[in-house]
Amino acid sequence: MKLTSKLLMISASTLLGFGSIAPAFTANAASVKTASRAYQNSKIKANYRYAKNLMIKNKTGLSGQSSSIFSKKLNPDTGATAGYSDFLLGLKGNGYKFNTKEKTLLRKNLVIKKTTPAATMANAVMAVQAMGLNARDYKPYGHKKGINLVTKLYRTSVSKQTTSAQAQVLIAISMSSKFKQPKGAKFSKASLSARLVKAQLNNHGWTYNNQQGVRDADTTSMVLTGLARGKVNTTNVKDSLLKGQKFLTGIVQPSGAFGYTFNGKTTPNANSTAEAIIALSNDFGMKKYVNNTAMKTSQTRTPLYAMLTYVNKSGSIKNAATQLYGVGQVNLAVAAYKAALKNRSVYTIN
Repeated sequence: MKLTSKLLMISASTLLGFGSIAPAFTANAASVKTASRAYQNSKIKANYRYAKNLMIKNKTGLSGQSSSIFSKKLNPDTGATAGYSDFLLGLKGNGYKFNTKEKTLLRKNLVIKKTTPAATMANAVMAVQAMGLNARDYKPYGHKKGINLVTKLYRTSVSKQTTSAQAQVLIAISMSSKFKQPKGAKFSKASLSARLVKAQLNNHGWTYNNQQGVRDADTTSMVLTGLARGKVNTTNVKDSLLKGQKFLTGIVQPSGAFGYTFNGKTTPNANSTAEAIIALSNDFGMKKYVNNTAMKTSQTRTPLYAMLTYVNKSGSIKNAATQLYGVGQVNLAVAAYKAALKNRSVYTIN
């Protein structure tokens, strides 16, 4: 679920179910090809298996050039490669059980400094919580005294963070009902939501650099997920969320995929589509667009179907900058939709 993804499972017994709900934003939407149970079975199982092997081997890929997911040497400022928190959340959401060795791997490598920026802290909070550790009392390896990562995040400035980073912070602090705003906090859910509303573009989407006219599916999806998770019920936030959802559904490609737009050209890809599915899944009124209902008349396939076309037989992702990003975000999108069908969020981990 990250801007950098642009640059750079479940068993058959737990496959997704479907319903039939009329679209909210379009009239006379064309019939759309959905991802059947059989199609999901072949693609999702392979993707989840690949993700598990990455975790077991602590590798960002299973062939070709790859590096370690967790390594202080390779990533001295974080201890883990970019994309790791989404990867862990996807595994968690699809039922993976992290063992003591894997938890220790994170505890030995995760870097927490006084100068750690908010987006990096948000990743740490999500990763620690996903692995079944306590983000409010995180104990680095060899330390008896715990660190309250949530409090540390709240006391870190977000004013100079990008829009996507601010959305990421909002998602992180909204993961658990036990995550309370401390004294001395630099922001609140309400103030952070207001920042994101203020950053909304004239086209009603969002972009990482606040550039008008840009069609940025990734950042828009992240902000929509953040606003939905923040649950700030002011009129401004509600209006912003609705306008943003209309923008997102309006930029779906005929194939059902979403893409990164540069110099006016949109390149559909697995990561952008996964981000959109996560956003649609975290607002239960929008989940029908993942694999049931067309968003506009030109659409021939659902986003779920489109996303799964990028999954190779091995479970790897076509054209992924790194397999950690590709596999991780597709896996997370599947988990997000599976949770949404049960009126839950993949990000709720108490």
